Amino acid sequence: MAASAAQAERQKIPNPKLRNPSTKIWVYLVLLTLQYGAQPLLSKRFIRREVIVTSSVLACEVAKVICALILLAREGSLKRLCKEWTLLGSLTASGLPAAIYALQNSLLQISYKNLDSLTFSMLNQTKLFFTALFTFFILGQKQSVRQTGALVLLIIAAVLLSVGEGSSKGSGGSTSDQVLFHGIVPVLVASVLSGLASSLCQWAVQVKKHASYLMTVEMSIVGSLCLLASTFKSPDGEAIRKYGFFHGWTPYTMVPVISNAIGGILVGLVTAHAGGVRKGFVIVSALLVTALLQFIFDGKPPSPNCLVALPLVISSISIYQKYPYTSKKKD
Repeated sequence: MAASAAQAERQKIPNPKLRNPSTKIWVYLVLLTLQYGAQPLLSKRFIRREVIVTSSVLACEVAKVICALILLAREGSLKRLCKEWTLLGSLTASGLPAAIYALQNSLLQISYKNLDSLTFSMLNQTKLFFTALFTFFILGQKQSVRQTGALVLLIIAAVLLSVGEGSSKGSGGSTSDQVLFHGIVPVLVASVLSGLASSLCQWAVQVKKHASYLMTVEMSIVGSLCLLASTFKSPDGEAIRKYGFFHGWTPYTMVPVISNAIGGILVGLVTAHAGGVRKGFVIVSALLVTALLQFIFDGKPPSPNCLVALPLVISSISIYQKYPYTSKKKD
């Protein structure tokens, strides 16, 4: 009787080890979605036009490093990681993805100037496909047929949400060669690089067991060094030398800077625990959050594209979670 009573009591109490990981993943996903969705509005409201872009980006990277170090210290793993840290291990885990992301951002800037918004948006969403592809090649993570269909739905929703004002910007007056070699090719290469970098980050954390917070610190430092190197000849560098690093800043400028830094840490956690493919779902869902916040605070109603994309995003997330890939066991 005593044994059966004890067994019944154990069945009533949920095992935190079984439930906690799933709960944490959903918390990270929701928080990152909210941060991504709110970031454009925070930047628009609190960063003045006079603020030098490089200064705000560098401040964000510094804030990321500080937050990550605080979290490592709170975990009690900072001293251990400092003792185990090696330059080769850091470059292998974080150096390559950071360099890839820097190159990807440069290619996107080139492409955006030479393509109309519709073409750019459609091609840029192919990064979701390349993320799933590289996740398969690097990590062996397969997608079920229904999950592949969910990714297609997500790409369609992302295109609808990203079109925005239509095809007013870009390639008017551009030649066909310029559109191809300075527009289409760069954005496709950037999509491939985005998928590769995301998969490498996931590999470093899940396979090589590289700490997510430590990876955030390393990638922020590499990114900051690249930005500092670019200031020697860039217009932003000249502006910083002429007007000062904090030109145009107000106390409120730190709000989007800190928010962006928290988002960077959440990206690392989502990639580590949920994978790069699910991060794509977060990014698209965040576009819906942005539309909702614009309606609440600015009175701007959601566009017809947004209303069409909403059920597509909900359906794709539901399908992707409900029908994971299962291996067929041989008898």
